[in-house]
Amino acid sequence: MSDIELLPLLRRIAEALERRAPPKPRSAALTEADAFVWHAEGERLESVARVNRVELQLLRGIDRQAALLLDNTRRFAQGLPANNALLWGARGTGKSSLIKAVHAQVNDEKKGALALVEIHREEIPSLPALLARLRDETRRCILFCDDLSFDSGDASYKSLKAVLEGGIEGRPDNVIFYATSNRRHLMPRDMIENERSTAINPAEAVEEKVSLSDRFGLWLGFHVCDQDTYLAIVRGYAERYGLEAKGLDLDREANEWAVTRGSRSGRVAWQFIQDLAGRLGKKLG
Repeated sequence: MSDIELLPLLRRIAEALERRAPPKPRSAALTEADAFVWHAEGERLESVARVNRVELQLLRGIDRQAALLLDNTRRFAQGLPANNALLWGARGTGKSSLIKAVHAQVNDEKKGALALVEIHREEIPSLPALLARLRDETRRCILFCDDLSFDSGDASYKSLKAVLEGGIEGRPDNVIFYATSNRRHLMPRDMIENERSTAINPAEAVEEKVSLSDRFGLWLGFHVCDQDTYLAIVRGYAERYGLEAKGLDLDREANEWAVTRGSRSGRVAWQFIQDLAGRLGKKLG
């Protein structure tokens, strides 16, 4: 069979393979939902039908942080000046829960005002592409990155710093950036100290690392809660979900749970509530 005779056969094979291949996922429009996840591969948004979050009033022991972030977010939703926010501190203390709860609260007050767009830490290098995607949108967006930090040798912090404020275009007016981190300065101490010891100008090298945090105008610190706050969180959840039973000593069981976990936090309180609800045969939500 000659090459010319083979062409129709090869064309039919190619068409058959194309029909069998799954279509590329489409990028969701910002009008489709209130929350989205950004996928760098394919540069697309995926809508989230149901966000995993708790109500703002159930977040106890972080009243000051909640008031400041809520006020900042309300101003942003109204088109007024607002700051990028860095929520830093111990794990499980309500940082990401607060961002999601504040987003829901503001959207309850002003329906559909804000879209919450999550970008994963490992996809930070694609942030310029995401901002280009959002720049011409009419809807205002909170970009949310959970557990943001940078390790030694990671240069992607430079693109983040430029995008947040210092680039030619800068951050679009309809976008604000909220991040959580266990580190106040986003960099490990040894990375900063290494720059100090090896740089020609140590002060300038350290300043470059620390200045990344300065791009966040609002810093909110979160700390491990004491026993009273921990029990207040547990009681709030128990009341909200009607978790009552004859002979139940809520405080004692909650404290025993915290001892087995080795810490007290909002996350530990929620894990206890999940266990308690399961034992009582009750659903949450």
